[in-house]
Amino acid sequence: MKVAFVTPWYGPNLAGGMETLTRHLVTHLHRAGLSLEVWATCIRDFHADWATNYYRPGQTVEDGIPVHRFAVTGRDRAAFDRVNWQLMQGLRLSPADEQVYINEMINCPGLYEHIADRSHEYLFVFIPYLFATTYFGAQICPARSAIIPCLHDEGYAYMDLFRQLLPQVHTLIFNVEAELELVERLYGRSDSQVRAVIGVGVETEFVADGDRFRQKYGLAEPFLLYVGRQEAGKNVPLLLDYWARYAATTQTEMKLVLIGPGQMPIPEAVAGQVVNLGFVPRQDKYDAYAAADLFCLPSVNESFSLVIMESWLTETPVLVHGHCVVTREHCVRSQGGLYFTNADEFGAVIDYLHDQPQTAQQMGRNGRSYVLANYQWPQILAQYRQLLANMAA
Repeated sequence: MKVAFVTPWYGPNLAGGMETLTRHLVTHLHRAGLSLEVWATCIRDFHADWATNYYRPGQTVEDGIPVHRFAVTGRDRAAFDRVNWQLMQGLRLSPADEQVYINEMINCPGLYEHIADRSHEYLFVFIPYLFATTYFGAQICPARSAIIPCLHDEGYAYMDLFRQLLPQVHTLIFNVEAELELVERLYGRSDSQVRAVIGVGVETEFVADGDRFRQKYGLAEPFLLYVGRQEAGKNVPLLLDYWARYAATTQTEMKLVLIGPGQMPIPEAVAGQVVNLGFVPRQDKYDAYAAADLFCLPSVNESFSLVIMESWLTETPVLVHGHCVVTREHCVRSQGGLYFTNADEFGAVIDYLHDQPQTAQQMGRNGRSYVLANYQWPQILAQYRQLLANMAA
């Protein structure tokens, strides 16, 4: 059984949940003895020009895994940006504009030819749903294809393109129950399609030292931590706004610490209470979780969230946005965190956990137990191997 993971870009140290999920999943499946390859474009990453070939076309071997990259060709970026802006505002597209979206996103004809030429040899796993590599690639041999959609309740999910595509393929693989429920609400139930909730494996063996982090970065005060891309798509402007309101009304000594790529404007009134560390070594990130009093993920578009799991592994409770059904589900199921939907609730949760340290500690322990019970690699790999074996049969 040969398996090809098809994804828009692939490489070491790429930022982003989908990119990390893909790399970790193929690495662990390879180590478990599965015969697999990665097929991707020559684009460097999400933030690069999607018409520029950063990598040379052809096959390399990376960490023992064959990686085959295919050249991209030109695109009308202005036309794509026009319709993509509408989607980001939650607007519906006309059928003609949906075609602009998919045709002017990523053009990679060599990848699709390669899939067609080898469709009888491989099973295909496409990730995520909203890129042209999945839309065009999965239609070539849907009976031998699975999609890990990483689906959010967002404008893209309501497009007729994906309403037609996702029910076609043999298997859909979800990270949480809420994602399956969203698919059934948007696209209907199916008795013929395999729909499996497996989840994501999490690295659980790391050791974190909060005191080491505080000493290295000179942080003696309690702090709220955010880890991830600093961009509007992750709702970081909202986090900064709510933090500024909270700091202004409480005169707290607490600080907000940001870790991750990007640079968001910091409100001048709280510039001294926001510490932006940008990229830090991986060990420092783990130590930051352990040092934090509370971890906050304000994003409303998450399909799993590795950073929440990492925080819980250090027994630090989490605070998430109540409009993100996935992260809210994690908090409810684990009893490892709380959620907010407005600035008042945001501040109230911070105050509550500050005033109830034993409750905060218990939430952190609950979160760790939840991760260890559901998302350790051996159980995730066993489910993937069984699912792929059933597809092959």
